[in-house]
Amino acid sequence: MDVMRVRRMWHLLEPVHAVLYYAPEAFEEAAALGYGTEERWPSYFAWRAAPLGPVGAGRVASAFYSFSPAMVERYVPAAWRVAAPGDVLAARLRAVDRFYRRLPGADVGGLDRAAALARRAAEAAVHAGRPLAAANAALEWPDAPHLVLWQAATILREHRGDGHLAALLTAGLDPVEALVSFAAIGAASAQTFASRGWSEDEWAAARERLAARGLVAEGGTATGAGRALRAEVERRTDELAAGPWSVLGEQDTARLSELLGGIWVAVLGSGLLPRENTLGVGKV
Repeated sequence: MDVMRVRRMWHLLEPVHAVLYYAPEAFEEAAALGYGTEERWPSYFAWRAAPLGPVGAGRVASAFYSFSPAMVERYVPAAWRVAAPGDVLAARLRAVDRFYRRLPGADVGGLDRAAALARRAAEAAVHAGRPLAAANAALEWPDAPHLVLWQAATILREHRGDGHLAALLTAGLDPVEALVSFAAIGAASAQTFASRGWSEDEWAAARERLAARGLVAEGGTATGAGRALRAEVERRTDELAAGPWSVLGEQDTARLSELLGGIWVAVLGSGLLPRENTLGVGKV
């Protein structure tokens, strides 16, 4: 499977999943469970970690990787004192269901074929060494096609994310170095990456470590070697994410790409998702 096709499928599916962290319906469901909604993090950690069960901060920090452990500790395991993971999982499906049913242009009644293809790809994903993908894949499938599509998108994006962590580890980039090196190539601003909770001292120390390796120059921009290393990380991430799409096949993957166009446009047209993000969607 061509790696650019693999990356394109991520760019198409990531917004389908990511509405969970920004939709008004998600904040309403979170508030109903008892989570604070003045900022998005109390619900974010609950929504994303719930498939893992009532785990502690160490497990979540390990699986999420780029977040400061100190930040994770502010929200986990406190999240499970507000609501049990099973209740969180039910609420996140309700939030996604409500959002897509009211989203203009989403065409929730016409997603059967896209949902079936995405589910086939998700079910082909190998979960060894991929804790977030495995946890989401272990959940029961919903019935409605738009929810099947969302759950498949969730499994596939976590499958890719788990593989991305393997690529970062292979490149010798620890959690904060991963962010500093990504900011150095212009994937997003340092201010955007500050949302991951690292202190200025931790960020500066990581930059110094990368400079000692010849990966960033004075001022924090990437050197040629730094850009080459990040390009290798992204290439390896695409390779590690290719399995489900290879099983689905070129023809059906291309067909799914076409079928996702309408809902992708509808989600982006909602204006909910930030233009600049820590994943580098649209930049890599």
